[in-house]
Amino acid sequence: MAEAKIELFFDKGTLLLKGLDDPVKSYLPAVKWDDRVRLYRAPANLYRKIALTLHRRKIPFADHARDFEPLNFPFVQAIEPRHFQAEAREAWLKGGREGVVVLPTGAGKTILAVLLIHVVRRPTLVHVPTIDLMHQWHAVLSKHLDAEIGRMGGGYKDMAPITVTTYDSALMFVPHKGNRFGFAVFDEAHRLPGEQYRFLAISNMAPFRLGLTATPERVDGGEAVLYQLCGPLRYRAKIHDLTGGTLAPYEVVTIEVDMKPDERARYEEANQLYREFLEEENISISSRNGWKQFLWRTSRTPEGRRVFKAYRLQKQLSLASSAKEEWVWDLIVQHREDRILVFTQDNETAYRLGRKFLLPVLTHHTRPKERESFLEAFRSGDFRILVTSKVLNEGVDVPDANVAIIVSGSGSVREHVQRLGRILRGRPGKMAVLYELISADTREYFINKRRKRHHAYQGPDSIQGDEGRN
Repeated sequence: MAEAKIELFFDKGTLLLKGLDDPVKSYLPAVKWDDRVRLYRAPANLYRKIALTLHRRKIPFADHARDFEPLNFPFVQAIEPRHFQAEAREAWLKGGREGVVVLPTGAGKTILAVLLIHVVRRPTLVHVPTIDLMHQWHAVLSKHLDAEIGRMGGGYKDMAPITVTTYDSALMFVPHKGNRFGFAVFDEAHRLPGEQYRFLAISNMAPFRLGLTATPERVDGGEAVLYQLCGPLRYRAKIHDLTGGTLAPYEVVTIEVDMKPDERARYEEANQLYREFLEEENISISSRNGWKQFLWRTSRTPEGRRVFKAYRLQKQLSLASSAKEEWVWDLIVQHREDRILVFTQDNETAYRLGRKFLLPVLTHHTRPKERESFLEAFRSGDFRILVTSKVLNEGVDVPDANVAIIVSGSGSVREHVQRLGRILRGRPGKMAVLYELISADTREYFINKRRKRHHAYQGPDSIQGDEGRN
């Protein structure tokens, strides 16, 4: 065998290639010359592509970049995957051990990852968006795999052959430790295309990659970046594919709520001022730069700032009218024997509902110990209701919830699917109900109509109802 002339090194989230000459460089188009160190450099996520290219062309190289070896992660006890988990596993493995798997919330994405960690046999870094999810993943991995499980984030600094980290914590250490893991798992992977988070994938050498999400599509089209960083979409199951078995059957009830006369008058006045400004300034909010133009032009004059206040007022009135609060209480009374999650768009509304009806409230301001105490009380049945703004949108395990009341939200399909997913974890005899409170004759109403095109509203076991109050 010819002596290796090319050497690979890991350096601050990149690869350095020593001894690379122009003929070989022509096979590696992503490699660029770095005049600072007088060596060729490439993003760390291209490690697999570069190594395979050199290997296939029989070009010898010394790999000083990789700091991981195969490891066995035996099961504590065997896992029998559900049919869709087995299908997803096979699709991902046949796809070259990289790619994105889309499964509804509650369908067992974590168990799928456990199955694949066992098969891949490489040190694994699991990325999650929140500290709550970090602890949940740690518990599941510890339960099923006979391996040391580390945590990075929320005060934990324990790196192990399998490590669970928050996205934010990973930003701090992956550029320096991104060569220690052969398998990278990204939970809630739709976050990965963000301007900062994408560097978690770029700075990591892991040749095997798994993206997990219930909703890969992004308003900005960023799912294309997701597939570049994790690999193509390998498998997808929709909510209605699993309803009645893995997931509970559910009903979506949309309630059009009429504002009270005084709030309606204030809404119409503020909305008219806002709409007239858009027309005068020839601004289309739905266009790509419409919102930026609106912010810039309203910031220039006292009149513009008055318009911006009007915009916020009409939005606040439509999202959190007092008439909606009355509906919340009526639904709580109607479902007094159920486990209820009440979702709001903002913390202010969540706390107002909590004070008015004496309900526990979870927001991003809730301290970790208090948050865990509330969730445990909800799981045990000591609390039958939790009010939250957005902290329960992603990943938090609340299997006994069967009723969700959406007072207000961002209007995105992703948020709707995430909130619906909080009540879909199956159990015998369970029927889930999601209520959407929509202010009649407002922009919120039309956003809801557009959102209903999503398949979560179209499943065979899903029912769309419309009620209203005069």
